[in-house]
Amino acid sequence: MLWPMSERTVETRPPSFPGVRPDVPIVPEAGKHWQVVCGDAGHWRVGLYSPALAAPAGCTELEKHDCPEFFLLLSGRVTLVLAREGTLVEVPLEAGKPVLVECPHNGFCPDGPHTGVALVVERDSFATVYRPTAAWVAGA
Repeated sequence: MLWPMSERTVETRPPSFPGVRPDVPIVPEAGKHWQVVCGDAGHWRVGLYSPALAAPAGCTELEKHDCPEFFLLLSGRVTLVLAREGTLVEVPLEAGKPVLVECPHNGFCPDGPHTGVALVVERDSFATVYRPTAAWVAGA
């Protein structure tokens, strides 16, 4: 997937998640890069992240929220690409070891598009800045 190469800000405001029937299984759609599955208005929302990218070179744009984002690997392999202290760092998600992300990020599935899935928990209301990866690292 090619991303626009200019900076932009996206506001996420309630209602920011679909309505679901309580107390019954939620059936997500297969093969989606990102899908919000449910939430609690004014507090949090939960989504499934399954990157279409298969290599770090595809991460030509990073996003940064104005609040932390919680990632937990559910299946397969997902690697986050983080811009930390002006350097790109790859952080493979590990089963049972959540990661709280505050820096600019993107991700990929090293075994091919949509072969890994991570659970993501974030606020119900936030802003996200998208910039080209080079703009987040040293010397840009």
